[in-house]
Amino acid sequence: MKIGSLDIGHKLFLAPMAEVTDSSFRRICKEQGAGITFTQMVSAEGVIKNNFESLRILSFNRNEKPIGVQVLGNDPSILGEAAKEISRLKPDLIDLNCGCPVDKVTTNNMGSALLDDPKMIGKIIRKMADNAGDVPISVKLRLGKDRSHINIFETAKAVEDSGGSLVFVHGRARNDKYETEPEWSWIGKVKELVKIPVVGNGSIFFPQDVKKMKDETGCDSVMVARGALGNPFIFSRYNKLVETGEDPGITEINVVKEVLLKHINSIESEFGEVVALDRAKKQTVWYLKDYPGINFLLEKVFGLRNFDSLRQLINDHTAKITSGEYGESDKVDVINKFKKKVLFWLTEDKTQIQG
Repeated sequence: MKIGSLDIGHKLFLAPMAEVTDSSFRRICKEQGAGITFTQMVSAEGVIKNNFESLRILSFNRNEKPIGVQVLGNDPSILGEAAKEISRLKPDLIDLNCGCPVDKVTTNNMGSALLDDPKMIGKIIRKMADNAGDVPISVKLRLGKDRSHINIFETAKAVEDSGGSLVFVHGRARNDKYETEPEWSWIGKVKELVKIPVVGNGSIFFPQDVKKMKDETGCDSVMVARGALGNPFIFSRYNKLVETGEDPGITEINVVKEVLLKHINSIESEFGEVVALDRAKKQTVWYLKDYPGINFLLEKVFGLRNFDSLRQLINDHTAKITSGEYGESDKVDVINKFKKKVLFWLTEDKTQIQG
């Protein structure tokens, strides 16, 4: 798949996720074969006002490229100016968030609230495209505000006609919960409608989900969100599936342990122990959720007070998995909760990950 002059081949996108897609996670996913990663969503107004937290969120290292930056806002002038500022950092893509369904965002007429006004989306994209130089502009869309008011054709055409280079289509409406199955068929209909590349999104947890979405919709690529949490291996597994025709299957626990330890070490270096510890605990649960003993891990990990004890728990826990000390019976409940978006340690206003 090509975006401007960038060709990512068959590789996949890592979605922008609040409190998740920091530099540590992006680097891990890139090492595992992600085609493009994204920074966390950043406020357009924060960018042009040089807000410290906004600038921290959108910062990235050259060795993380190719990378996209996702912006949040609703004013064409502000978003145009933000696109100009961000383009100076030379990302490979700047994305407008029209998909976030969080009340905190939509009540301010941002995120998926913009879906109600395709003309405004077009005005914003035109401003961003005119100001971003040679950096392509994309938009993350949902189907509409609800299943009775689907307007994805209007919003997708507004993106294309206003200079957008790419559209991400999430197969849910704004008011859909995550236990509601996405309607991938709309992704295929959008692909037939527009000439710009279409990337599908929605409940991608396994390499076979990617293949199924591409086969059913004809989309140019797929964006992975929740399916990558604790599972950056989805990218390498899908790449191997494409290259050999075979999925290598669930990752061996010792490999998981090595990548997890590398990940939490990186988090500690990036944020310092006080801020990093809860992030590292969260990642630990996500990495090990698909393996026996997850309920035991949840009982232990909450009370840890430093990284040394967390590393020791990871080593001891994975050794017990290897030796077969745990049974399989306690896995289902945790996995089902995870798929319904019970994401450990994230506050309610930060759990709206578009996956």
